[in-house]
Amino acid sequence: MLVGPTSIRGIIRGTGILTTVLVGFVNVSFGAAIVGQTHSVSNGSAVASSIDEMKWSYRRPTEIPFPDANPYTLKKVILGQKLFFDRRLSSNSAQSCASCHDPGFAWGDGLPRGIGKDMKELARRSPSIINLAWGAAFMWDGRASSLEEQAPGPIQSPTEMSMPVDVLLKRLNSIPEYTMLFEAAFAGKGLSENTLVDALATYERTIVSAQAPFDAWIEGDERAIPEEAKRGFLIFNTKGQCSSCHEGWNFTNEGFQDIGLPTSDVGRGEFLPQIIKMNHAFKTPGLREIANRGPYMHDGSIRTLEDVVEHYNRGGVDRRSRSDLIQPLRLTEQDKQDLVAFLKTLSSNMALASVPVFPR
Repeated sequence: MLVGPTSIRGIIRGTGILTTVLVGFVNVSFGAAIVGQTHSVSNGSAVASSIDEMKWSYRRPTEIPFPDANPYTLKKVILGQKLFFDRRLSSNSAQSCASCHDPGFAWGDGLPRGIGKDMKELARRSPSIINLAWGAAFMWDGRASSLEEQAPGPIQSPTEMSMPVDVLLKRLNSIPEYTMLFEAAFAGKGLSENTLVDALATYERTIVSAQAPFDAWIEGDERAIPEEAKRGFLIFNTKGQCSSCHEGWNFTNEGFQDIGLPTSDVGRGEFLPQIIKMNHAFKTPGLREIANRGPYMHDGSIRTLEDVVEHYNRGGVDRRSRSDLIQPLRLTEQDKQDLVAFLKTLSSNMALASVPVFPR
């Protein structure tokens, strides 16, 4: 199921959840193909044509995708929003989904690593949940194949919210307004584990990045971004090799790579130990709102975008599992500054989500 501009406007008016209507079209398979072409062009018109093709591959989609098994309804979104911000979903009523995915921190938490039960630090950083409607695998190690599968993980995890689903269902069932909201959103089904995760997943799919300066530029406004950012876009797609993994409108191929971080965390390798390249491999995050999402990497080990670019420039730790795409880049200081300038154009003015009134 796809929800287009008319329905999105309804979400905006009804709940204040979304901040913009998406515009344009995305072809996520096209960006990487252009990279090789840009080195072979020799005249100005050919260069301009190739850059235009690059820009086309990053245009925003017109609709938010929702799965047929869990289609969009406004009632589910409203219920999911309440659940997302409600601390009663944790065993001690001290944490909610929003504790780690706070709209004020670009839907992350601004910390190097997440904070779980009893204020104990977790092993990995809390990822932003922006644009997960287009995701193919979830969590840093990809162990969930859908948002519906992902949703109960942190709730039940003993180190995070530590709330067994059966106990949570009893708690929610004791709150009269929740039982009414579930019945309204899921007529004839009411409150269950399936409807709980469906409501949460539906709300999360509505968390979409707003129009950024970069989007205005690729739509034709040459004044939308500075000249150094335009140079950075070209570097991103050519000698920087960034678009090999960060492709399409959301700047991710949804793949997993060992990018050479000095870590003992095996990442995706826990589930695919027979594949050497999956050892220390983590999901390629999208880059929308990236300037507001630091610190960076799965463990929060890199503080700034400048440091991120320098890591890739050096190539990271050389080991058997390191992706073949990760090699020293030999970027100049100007190249690096231009890349950072470009990355900053991917951040928008997302309106903060309002905290709902909770059921009683």
